[in-house]
Amino acid sequence: MSKPIIAFAADHAGYSLKDTLLEEMRAAGFGVVDLGTDSPQSVDYPDYANILAKCLAAGEADLGVAICGTGIGISMAANRHPHIRCALIHDETGARLTRLHNDANVIAFGARVIGIEVARAALTTFVATPFEGGRHARRVEKLQQIG
Repeated sequence: MSKPIIAFAADHAGYSLKDTLLEEMRAAGFGVVDLGTDSPQSVDYPDYANILAKCLAAGEADLGVAICGTGIGISMAANRHPHIRCALIHDETGARLTRLHNDANVIAFGARVIGIEVARAALTTFVATPFEGGRHARRVEKLQQIG
């Protein structure tokens, strides 16, 4: 099985964490797509959530990473798109369970509230964990029907 392509998007608060995680995933052999932003210049997180959602819808990436200051705003914006199942994650356990049980396709981090080591471990777990299916498939299907 080939490694997924991962798209990264962040606002100004998350750009540094985005760049670090993107380079680490690239070094680990993943295909990566950098959707910006690339500076601390203020930008609006909904714009980057939308860019990420369009990238996934177009099939340009398999999974996404969304980062803003707290992770709250960008995850809320990403989840406005019906094909996105974005989970704001704070640790490896959440990363593993959101893939296993929710088939999340986007992981969100708050750059101001998570350390690099925790984010790195959570992302590594997220991309390595397959969807479990079974009873969870029924629930994910119900998510897709909302809206």
